[in-house]
Amino acid sequence: MTQSELLTRLSPLLKAECAAEAAAVAGTDAADLEQGVWVRLLSDSRTIVSAARLRATVRAEARAARRRARREVLYDPTHGEPPCAPDAGVEQQVLAAEEGRALRAAVRRLPGRCPRLLAALLSRKDPTYREIAGELGMSQGSLGPVRSRCLGCLRRMLTAEVAAPEPWGKER
Repeated sequence: MTQSELLTRLSPLLKAECAAEAAAVAGTDAADLEQGVWVRLLSDSRTIVSAARLRATVRAEARAARRRARREVLYDPTHGEPPCAPDAGVEQQVLAAEEGRALRAAVRRLPGRCPRLLAALLSRKDPTYREIAGELGMSQGSLGPVRSRCLGCLRRMLTAEVAAPEPWGKER
């Protein structure tokens, strides 16, 4: 059976299963769940797709979506500073503001195109990858790998600055 025949035959069942599972997962769209299931199913060409396999894959993707939903924190572009509880004391607010300033200073110290790229990605205007690529004179396909390298560099820089030795001379 070709992939187009497979899509035609299993699509109604997949839509129904995803709609049922998405209702149980807060913040998940059935279409997003459906797309994730197709990616899982079609990425492994050795897997024989049946109705039972389809249902199992939908449930696995829904579990993964639940785990992601528990870990993700929504980004609020109206605030430049890290979120701080409204009832937090003045000391907590000052510490949060200082962390934000330290992070922005570390981003400015990054080498090469990293400061401009990360500033564009974190812009309040929320530009698309196409707009960022045009602004920086880069190809759209290279933004992801460059962003990954920049974040790795930033992580190493901040780890070196903040790492406190643990007992017996070990460092984190």
